[in-house]
Amino acid sequence: MIKNKTRYAILGVLSVMPGSGYDIKKFCDQSISHFWNENFGHIYPVLAQLEKEGLIEQENKEADDRRKVYGITEQGRKEFYNWMIQPVEYQPVRSELLLKLFYGNFIETDKIIKLLTEVKERKQDELKEYKAIEDSYKNNEKAREQPYYPYFLAPLRHGISSAQATIRWCEETIMGIEEHMKNS
Repeated sequence: MIKNKTRYAILGVLSVMPGSGYDIKKFCDQSISHFWNENFGHIYPVLAQLEKEGLIEQENKEADDRRKVYGITEQGRKEFYNWMIQPVEYQPVRSELLLKLFYGNFIETDKIIKLLTEVKERKQDELKEYKAIEDSYKNNEKAREQPYYPYFLAPLRHGISSAQATIRWCEETIMGIEEHMKNS
């Protein structure tokens, strides 16, 4: 049975810190949004389900604050741990870019090259953003002292490597198409 992975993203956030649905969304936006997207429409129903299952609990029940702040329970930590040690499920790649490129001979070459150029430029922007985050993170002595430091850095390095590879691939693909057109 495949479970909704949002539950594990939320359990992960609550393993780092207690928080409200808003806090969880903000944490996701500031940390994992480049590789894992969560939205309020997913977060709040999953919070209710996790609370019902006893995996999280409201920490501020006595407070007058209308905002519910959740913390992970011991049972929630166990479920999160058990998910963490499972093999990663294979997820086939779905890429509109690769699909369009596969059928690229059905449109003008300049349109395909424009498409690849736009992807390359978008990846160059991403690369600049990732490198700025990396520099900021690596220069933060407090962050470097945290036990999670190498684990937070790893997905960022993946993003940098992936963006660099995509930029190179776009350049090579454009050159290959242009070379093919010259020889046709």
